[in-house]
Amino acid sequence: MLCPRCEQRKARRDCPALRTSICPVCCGTQRLVEIDCPDSCPHLSAARAHPPAVVRRQQEADVARLLPSISSLTERQHQLFFLFHSVIARHRPDGLAPLVDSDVADAAASVAATLETAARGVIYDHAPQSTVARKLADEITVLLQQIRQEGASVHDREAAITLRAIEQGARNTGASAAPDEYLVLMGRLLQISAGQLNRRGRTENETPQGSTIILP
Repeated sequence: MLCPRCEQRKARRDCPALRTSICPVCCGTQRLVEIDCPDSCPHLSAARAHPPAVVRRQQEADVARLLPSISSLTERQHQLFFLFHSVIARHRPDGLAPLVDSDVADAAASVAATLETAARGVIYDHAPQSTVARKLADEITVLLQQIRQEGASVHDREAAITLRAIEQGARNTGASAAPDEYLVLMGRLLQISAGQLNRRGRTENETPQGSTIILP
């Protein structure tokens, strides 16, 4: 049987997320990027536990580049960071316009500005100029509403700090020639556990703060 993802190679791996078999190449390249893999997936667990040396070196380089923007986040803010990035990873712009780092930065900045304004007691919707960034900002806002509806207490300032970290990462990492460098970097990092990056991103003296966010 051919892999339903690429329709070229033989389907050799059972995929619990898709409930079908796919080829090892699609499993390895689309894991947690295009496929929403559960933590119980044995292939995901094996990749996390024993990544190839070249992958480990890439992960270490990616984390080092991301650290300046996330090192000051608390544990709860790290959780928000990855929740917001789950929306960014799934976002598909309408039409032919691709999602690039500047869109991510603008969307995160606009939602953060709206939350910062609300924290001061003023209701004002800061909207980004581009259509792509505006739609992504709407999706981030919807996710934040869902988190709160599930019972998590997420303060406006806390969410704004996290979004400013995403903005900083997207602007600084995406300052090179590649317009989607930050998105590519985060796509790789999303394939390792959020907890691993959380521990690498905190300083040794920092202790977890607050309760765990309820995931929707």
